[in-house]
Amino acid sequence: MAAINQMMAEIRYKAQILARTNKLESGIMDSGIIGFAIGLVISMILVVLPVFFMGMM
Repeated sequence: MAAINQMMAEIRYKAQILARTNKLESGIMDSGIIGFAIGLVISMILVVLPVFFMGMM
């Protein structure tokens, strides 16, 4: 009986990890486009502004 309880605990633990991973991936996929757009804007600012200011000197 102890072996069965140990196996059930391991199965329950793995199922919880799988569920958490699924929720995390769903959250990332849901906000992925917004995050990509924000990252693109920030990277463009960090690249274009120094070039713009160097051109003014």
